[in-house]
Parts: sequence; C-alpha cells; structure tokens
Amino acid sequence: MVPPTVVRPRQGAASPSFPVPSYPIERVRLGNGLRVLFAPDRTAPVVAVSVHYDVGFRSEPQGRTGFAHLFEHLMFQGSANVGKAEHPKHVQAAGGIFNGSTHPDHTDYYELLPSGALELALFLEADRMRSPKITQQNLENQIAVVQEEIRVNVLNRPYGGFPWISLPPVAFDTFPNAHNGYGDFTELAAASLDDAEDFFDKFYAPGNAVLTVTGDFDPAEALTFVERYFGDIPARAVPAPGSFAEPVRSQERRERITDRLAPRAALAVGYRVPDPIGDLTGFLAYCLLADVLSDGDASRLERRLVQHDRSVTGVRASLGTFGSPFEQRDPLLFTLEARQSEDATADGVLAAVDEELGRLAHDGLVVGELERVQARVVSSLLREADDALGRAMSIAVHELRRGRPELVNELPAELAAVTADEVTAAAASLLDQGRSVLELEAGAAPTA
Repeated sequence: MVPPTVVRPRQGAASPSFPVPSYPIERVRLGNGLRVLFAPDRTAPVVAVSVHYDVGFRSEPQGRTGFAHLFEHLMFQGSANVGKAEHPKHVQAAGGIFNGSTHPDHTDYYELLPSGALELALFLEADRMRSPKITQQNLENQIAVVQEEIRVNVLNRPYGGFPWISLPPVAFDTFPNAHNGYGDFTELAAASLDDAEDFFDKFYAPGNAVLTVTGDFDPAEALTFVERYFGDIPARAVPAPGSFAEPVRSQERRERITDRLAPRAALAVGYRVPDPIGDLTGFLAYCLLADVLSDGDASRLERRLVQHDRSVTGVRASLGTFGSPFEQRDPLLFTLEARQSEDATADGVLAAVDEELGRLAHDGLVVGELERVQARVVSSLLREADDALGRAMSIAVHELRRGRPELVNELPAELAAVTADEVTAAAASLLDQGRSVLELEAGAAPTA
C-alpha cells in the first residue's frame, strides 16, 4: 500500500465561497488485509457498494496487452454461489444498477441499490472476490466479447481510441506506460487459463482491495455483513506497487497516424506534470490550468482557437488517461485534444497554443479568472460526491492512491487555496519541456 499523501500546509489558505459538505468516513481493516470504508449519509434511501482492486492495465504482463480489462469481464461470469449472468439479475431485480471498469492503475466493480439490499451487494462482491468462475469456456467467451468491444469502440468508430490509446506510445517508452490497455487481438487470443488464475492470485487478494459503502445504512450492521461475507476469505501476498517512472523529455517527439473513418484531422498534445501523489499540492495547479485553457466559452483556447482563429471545431484539456486526475500514479499526462477545421494545420494550431501559454505565463490571469475556474472545478467535485455512488468511487480512489479517503472533504479547500502565480508557473512549465505531439490525418471524405 502506498504511504499516505502529505498535503503541504499553505499560509492563509482560502476556502470556497459557498458551503461545502463534509462526509464522515469510518475505516476498518479485516484480518485478511481488506480495507473497508464506511461513509453513511441518510439523505436518500440508497446505498452504494464498490470494490476497487489495485491493478490496472499498467500492471498487466508484457505480451498480454488488454489482460486487466479481459479479467474484469471474467469477474462477471459467475462465482462459487452465483451462476453465470445471475449477478446482474440479482441486482436489477432489487432495483439497482451495477458495472465495472478498468483504468490504468485500478479496476473497480460497483452496485447502487435501495438501502435494504446492502447485504445482497456485499454477498455478491464477496463471492466473486473469493472464487470467480475462471473456466476455459468463460475465458474463450470473454476474449471474443472484448475483441468485439474493440471493433465497436476503436476500429470501426471515427477517432476510436484517440488519444487515450494512440498518444501514450508517443509520450512514453516503457511497456507499462506506452502499451494499448484495450489489448492486441493476437495477445488476447493467446491468453490461457493459467494466465487468468495467476492474475487472480496475484492481484485480486483481499489485501489488494478497498471495499467502500456509502449512503443510507447503519455502519454497525454493515460491519456485521462485511465480516460475515468477507472475513474468512483467505489472505494472500500483495504485490508491491511497481514504479512506472520515466524521465521528462527535453525535446519534442511527434508522430502521425491516419484514421480512415475520421472526417477531419485532429491533434493531441501530451505534457508531463508533477507527481499527483508525491506532490499533490503542486499537481492541483495543473487541474485548474486545464479549465483555464479549455472549460467554457470564456476559456483561453476556446476563445483563441475556436472563436477567433476558427482553426479547430473543439478543444479540450484534461489530466489523466480518462480525464480523472486523481485516480492515477505518476507519470500521467496533461493532454490537449483538438479537432481541426478543414484548412487548419497542426503547426498553426500548435503555434497558437504556445502563444497562449506564453501569454498566460508572462501576463498572468485576469481579474476574476482564477476564481471563476476554481468555482467550476470545486462545484464539479461536489456534484460528483453528492450522490452515493460518485462518493463511493471518489473515496475509494483516494484511499487506494493516497491512503487519504478524507480528501473527498479536503480537496475543495485545497483547490481554493491555489494561487494565480502557481497556475501561471504551471503554464510556463509546459513550454519548458519536450511535448509529445500526435497528428491524426483524416481518411474519410468530409461530410456536409
């Protein structure tokens, strides 16, 4: 487990200009190593249960690209006391929803149910943590399902996988950071039952997971259920988290791909940012910089590229592979993505981006600009935590990555304390490194 994140104290730290709720969080650790987080909130008669495993596609073995995602699918194929396809049926029959997803550094599974179905959700998650049905038939079936998912979402869709699959090989050199987490067809097809069993034994141990319960429930009763269903799952060794460190480049690297389905050219630019765990305070300035550049009609690149130059039809700045800045370990990218207008060139767009970054670094923010962006970012975090499921997912990620689930309560004030000088320094740092540039050439005829 990673050591708890230490947030550097700030002098005269500000607070958001509106009330921020604080959610109580209780922590328990079972004898088998499972971390349990309870965050009760009686405002709505629902309960959310999530299980986050500390393994994502950056941890999958070389030669088995896409295996973490494939294994997520296997976890829905039944367990010792739950038949194939029965997990969804039980949840839906109780009036709930469920899903799972694979990320660079974790895999999550969750249910959102009426509060009276808490025991059901805990039983279902414990049963597959204990003994998922890893069979040759299930493995072959899910390989075919994942391959079809890749066809639908990547191969047969305009801009499919752009830039989350195609930019990392430009930005990074090592297999964990650069490879395609969705998976290579040949390597997926070569996955064996031994591979699946080894992956489960190594990464799906109770001590490598965080169980989170939020919403309308009694913590004492919930703990009884947790101990009943999870308590006797045998402990196993937990792998030490590996380092994915790579040096920050001083020279630009650029590559070009062709998308036969895309109607317009596109551009993705990746920059390195501070360690989001070891230097969370420094990292927060980049979270605000992303919105200064691209969030809303008043943002810098929206006004310059879309409204004034008309060189792009849309532009977006984000942190992290899927735009969730707090769920990954270092290194992760600050990404600019733009869809170009018909006559625009990649070099023209890049020159305008550099000019705007330079103007921001030299002239600073205008009056009220930082406060507007801070209000938007903080309100987005509060909306995410307002419902039981969003709160469960946020709390679990903060525990998994930083050992600090309380950050769900603390981040609004930390973001409100970021200064204008820190944001402009972040902008300057993007100009001082070798960026990674991916040009996507359109292969389809433009449509009216």
